[in-house]
Amino acid sequence: MAKRLIPLLDRVLVEKLAPPTKTVGGVLLPETASKMSEGRVVAVGPGRRSLNGDVIPVSVKAGDTVLLPDFGGTNVKLDSGSEFALYRDDELLGVLTS
Repeated sequence: MAKRLIPLLDRVLVEKLAPPTKTVGGVLLPETASKMSEGRVVAVGPGRRSLNGDVIPVSVKAGDTVLLPDFGGTNVKLDSGSEFALYRDDELLGVLTS
């Protein structure tokens, strides 16, 4: 039976994206090149409660592409063999748009 992970509170489940190895023009990038760490949001929790009891929703939604910090998050490996990372909503650096 395959397991499915549903994040709690303000947690965000992210699938890390592989950094590009070529530029749009076809130039190969060395491994030592500065790379942005990107990920695709797979699932989000319902949000966290404020001091007065209201729910503060998570700022991203499933399908968003986000910029990840270099360190942090909890690595998670599910039955499917895919590797994910679990972050708090406030740890994400931004949402990437095209």
